[in-house]
Amino acid sequence: MVVASHFEVRADKKVLCLLCPHSCLLVPDQYGKCKTRVNRDGELITESYGILSAISTDPIEKKPLYHFHPGRSILSIGSFGCNMTCDFCQNCEISQIDHRIFSHHPSRDPEDIVHKALLHQDNIGLAYTYNEPTIYYEYMIRCAELIKENNQCNVMVTNGFINKEPLDMLLPYLDAINLDLKSFRNEFYRDRAGATLTPVLNSIERIVKSGTHLELTFLIIPGLNDTTGEWKDMIDWIANICGPHTVLHVSRYFPRYKMNIPPTPLSTIERFMDLARKKLHYVYPGNTPQIESHTYCPDCGELLIERFLYNTSVSGIDDSGSCTHCHYRIQGVFEKETL
Repeated sequence: MVVASHFEVRADKKVLCLLCPHSCLLVPDQYGKCKTRVNRDGELITESYGILSAISTDPIEKKPLYHFHPGRSILSIGSFGCNMTCDFCQNCEISQIDHRIFSHHPSRDPEDIVHKALLHQDNIGLAYTYNEPTIYYEYMIRCAELIKENNQCNVMVTNGFINKEPLDMLLPYLDAINLDLKSFRNEFYRDRAGATLTPVLNSIERIVKSGTHLELTFLIIPGLNDTTGEWKDMIDWIANICGPHTVLHVSRYFPRYKMNIPPTPLSTIERFMDLARKKLHYVYPGNTPQIESHTYCPDCGELLIERFLYNTSVSGIDDSGSCTHCHYRIQGVFEKETL
């Protein structure tokens, strides 16, 4: 447990958490909506600091990041808890938790995790993932500082529900982000995720302006966010705000947590991809191996990257990140050692 960042002390030992848009105002011994931050005698404490639910070396494509050091591996860590309450959560065992879980796990020092990342020869850095990493913000910041000191990469997989100031403090340490855009309707966020849409869109805009590599993920849930009207609005917004070169992953929903709607039909995934590709150059299926996920040059159509599950082969991109056939610049981070 450590003292949290981004909070204000109010009268009667109340504290106002300023990390995310929930803005939880907590009396002593009360937990925030994320169930990881608690008011202890007028001070905000984060109980998840150094408490990990998982640590594993993954292909970078598993984050998913398809245009960031393709074919390489990254050490990935996660903790417990989330600042959203999605009733379709795909990682509910670690995100939708009771705060008492932290007392059952040992704490891992950031130095220990970074040392582990440096031991792997093919490892490019550290990914903060599995549960929502912004709620273990202080631990992520410290790990990210150490990773940058050792000239490696930091990757965050997030729901984007974070306030402006903490996000701006975090962005200089991050090399790539995958952000989960769950819907383009505020009603969906309110009713299904216990959050709101606007802060997520604001986060996306700030990430784009920062120049940090960004890829988006959209999970299609039958009957809830699968209308053509919503899709068109979202795709238009992404193309206008993020640009047509933005990488978009389209994931297939499976029944989890509180939701038992049948899985997303493959035809729905394909229909969305066809629509998105009218405005965006790089659209890929997620967790759907039945649909091809290769990368082709938007200019000449040359095959650039082949993917089979998490096996990746880069053949059509040169050292500068351009198509070897027509020299068109491909959006992403493609350094010589990844080819």
